[in-house]
Amino acid sequence: MNILGCLVTKEEWDGLPPLHVDYLPRPVDLVIIQHTVTPTCSTFESCKNIVQSIQNTHMEDLNFWDIGMSFLVGGDGKAYEGSGWLHVGAHTYGYNKRSIGISFIGNFNNDEPTPQAIAAAQNLLKCGVEEGHLSPDYHLVGHRQLIATQSPGRKLYREIRTWPHYLEDVSSIKN
Repeated sequence: MNILGCLVTKEEWDGLPPLHVDYLPRPVDLVIIQHTVTPTCSTFESCKNIVQSIQNTHMEDLNFWDIGMSFLVGGDGKAYEGSGWLHVGAHTYGYNKRSIGISFIGNFNNDEPTPQAIAAAQNLLKCGVEEGHLSPDYHLVGHRQLIATQSPGRKLYREIRTWPHYLEDVSSIKN
């Protein structure tokens, strides 16, 4: 695992390679927080299985080129590489070519995000800035602020609204 031991690479979770890629312009200045609406996970094995299942659904049933999210965050306190920092994901229609999508594993209308998951996401964002993938003045929003959805769930949405880069008024970035 790289990035201070907190990022599980696609190889480490046994992910499939993408069928095709488009590249994001960098640095990216928009981060969209979502949830998977799956069961939560608290161990590497259970998180890995959910991430694999999501990738299979995206590629086999939805005909995506890869798993749609840029990263996923498990209750085990690890971030899982999806389409990653460099590739366009398929997570928020109309915003994929200019954003990073980070999806917390679970349904956060029902569940509280674990302190370990919150720390993993915040560390991932910090590393993204340090490595030049994210603009130092990036904006962070909840999925529901851009499209009609309940994502990232009420309890996770309440949490991210306290984060330093959170943007309440999205009128300046909306399509």
